[in-house]
Amino acid sequence: MLINLYPPPTLDVLSKALQDDTRQSLIQIATALVLLGAAWLVVRLWRGKEAPANSVWFGDQLIDGVLFPVMALALSIFTQYGLLRLGVWNPPVPVFLVFVQMLMYLVLIRLSVRVLETAFPNRGWVKTVERTVSWMVWAVIVMWLTGVLPDVVGELEAVKFPIGDKNELSLMKILIGGLTCAIVLVLTLWFSGVIERRLLDGPADEMSMRKIGANLVRALLIFIGLIIAMPAVGIDMTTLSVLGGGLGVGLGFGLQKVTANYVSGFVILAEGSLRIGDVVKIDGFEGRVTDIATRYTVIRSAGGRESVVPNEMLISQRVESLSLADTRVQLTTVVQVAYGTDLDVLRPALTEVIRNVPRVVADPAPNVLLSAFQADGLELTCAFWIEDPDKSTSLVRSDVNLAVLAELTRRNIEIPFPQRVVRQAQA
Repeated sequence: MLINLYPPPTLDVLSKALQDDTRQSLIQIATALVLLGAAWLVVRLWRGKEAPANSVWFGDQLIDGVLFPVMALALSIFTQYGLLRLGVWNPPVPVFLVFVQMLMYLVLIRLSVRVLETAFPNRGWVKTVERTVSWMVWAVIVMWLTGVLPDVVGELEAVKFPIGDKNELSLMKILIGGLTCAIVLVLTLWFSGVIERRLLDGPADEMSMRKIGANLVRALLIFIGLIIAMPAVGIDMTTLSVLGGGLGVGLGFGLQKVTANYVSGFVILAEGSLRIGDVVKIDGFEGRVTDIATRYTVIRSAGGRESVVPNEMLISQRVESLSLADTRVQLTTVVQVAYGTDLDVLRPALTEVIRNVPRVVADPAPNVLLSAFQADGLELTCAFWIEDPDKSTSLVRSDVNLAVLAELTRRNIEIPFPQRVVRQAQA
């Protein structure tokens, strides 16, 4: 790159340049400000009036995205190159060179932060990583400006660790390799997340197959990222082939449950026996399936609670599905009336009342059955159907109970309560 052809200016060089040629330095500062304004304008026109949500390129405020520093850096390099060819700035001026270098670091900070926020949304530790990366980058800038960066790099290169009989690994190489590994993995997770969102954005009837594709793409990209990143850390890939056999046996015994959950996740998605959006009941917990990951399935109840169920449990245990073949489900509620009540009149009346309750479907029609002769009264079972069990069955059952109670009250029909007759023998 053009800016790397010249040694970085230190604070002494910058101070001397500002004192010797104040006019030229002010022109450089003004040029930098103009380029920042031009970059903002270009990105603003590119984005449009409405900012896309969770955008890596545009960010939330336009200047906190990746595209703004990238555009400013591109304009600065192009401007510097043009002025050098025209002979206006020769050699490159220190002030503008510092401006370009700081834009490069700003690109690094914005890229790492925005990618982490997109790959791991709503994670508290992302802010900690953001601050850590920012402090590290600005610390490098300070060392670069003060001229101590070459000395620090030399000291890190001098600290070496023996690897085997002949190889050595310096601390500087470890740091660079670790940074490269982190960047590759973060970019891999971000890219796989983008692909997953594109794959999942479609009709609900094909959600399972698209989820399989998304999981396979994520696993493949993570594997490729590890293959690329590990040599940068200094790990010889040939050593992995030697350890692969023994490691595979150890993982096979130690991670049986984890492996079973991963395999079960792909089986569930491939068979389509459980789909995102289905209302299911397992181990006494009823709710809607909101996500089927490779290791677990998330079930959200109507009350807002979420249950994380291992995929192996969904394969080995009985799962009640309320919406696998048909979304319509039958619900029942029970009420008692006193003996002597005219059921020939009451049953059609209650049926009509239940039919008028919102969310109760007309086909199949609701029905009121005499289900038992209880000690205190006649037990009536009100059966009705709904087609949206994911919107809570408790609410519609409550509406039906209120409608039945109102009808019984209107007809002056008493709901019997327990009564006992006690006979006392006379002496």
